Amino acid sequence: MTSSTGSPPPIRTTRVLEPEQIAMQAGRQMPFLRLPVRALAFSDRQLRLRQLAASHPMREYLIFIADLAQAQHQVLQDYAPVELPETEALEAAAKVLKPPMPAFGWTRDPVWLKELRRLLALFRARLPEGSARDTLDRVAAADDAWIDAQADRLSRRIMFGLDLAAAPLIAAGLQAYWTHLVLQVAESAGENIYGRTDPGNECPCCGSAPTVSITRIGADEAGFRYLHCSLCGTEWHYVRIKCTHCESTKGIHFESLAPQPGVELPATGAREGAVKAECCDSCGHYLKQVVMEKDPEVEPVADDLASVTLDLLVSEAGHQRSGHNLMLLFGEPEIPDDGGGG
Repeated sequence: MTSSTGSPPPIRTTRVLEPEQIAMQAGRQMPFLRLPVRALAFSDRQLRLRQLAASHPMREYLIFIADLAQAQHQVLQDYAPVELPETEALEAAAKVLKPPMPAFGWTRDPVWLKELRRLLALFRARLPEGSARDTLDRVAAADDAWIDAQADRLSRRIMFGLDLAAAPLIAAGLQAYWTHLVLQVAESAGENIYGRTDPGNECPCCGSAPTVSITRIGADEAGFRYLHCSLCGTEWHYVRIKCTHCESTKGIHFESLAPQPGVELPATGAREGAVKAECCDSCGHYLKQVVMEKDPEVEPVADDLASVTLDLLVSEAGHQRSGHNLMLLFGEPEIPDDGGGG
């Protein structure tokens, strides 16, 4: 994160003062919503993580999350049926521009705990002996109440009292459950049941915050920016050059790692320009953006994890991250209790 001279690596800054690109794209048709694909969501993630890990300083952790994503993929392919909302409730949510299954208010089907433990068993088979396996065994042996309490903290983005070692494991179960729930609702009621939300920076399905945004390629989506949900993996259109935190279009600029002669930057695995931070001077927040035009193989969660160096540099410049990645959290340590998780 620092050069041989002790100074931080440089960042490239590009300032855009006017949203010309929004006007240029006005009138073009594109799908508003992109639901996750059951056969690809976690499979693509684990493949990208392994690719990025090849020469990455965080190699071991990226492989760890790749193996976890592989277990998520296996569980998702034959996930047990879960309780769905009534059609009337779905339609009522759409009318008031709210997500129909809000992560912070929806009662999770108890099936999710059974599927979490199946996921952990699949993941355990890939883990060597060590602290990670010990943590997994501790979570698997914990009672349902403790796991649900930890899941509530994750869903509400409450870091105090969160067991940071166990968090990625429990989050993996939550992601699999919500991805399955969103897809099962779409299969039952149709994809059009999901509408727009207000504010527009919340997931139209579960109301969660995005991890990053992704600028896509393809006939119908070329150049359009989508936000990627941190929980259910749904993507929804969000206009470019607009802050995803305060929705301002003023004072938006981009920062990225800028290679320079004689300065060695930590490897991210992505091609140059594929990951950048969209910063807002109005509210002081930023959200990373991954660009398929620069690297067609980018995957939102994987490339966000692999570009932590950019987060550190942008944070040092005074901006606060608005993106949420359930596979990399910071907070207060969990205090052991009698619930089986301490």
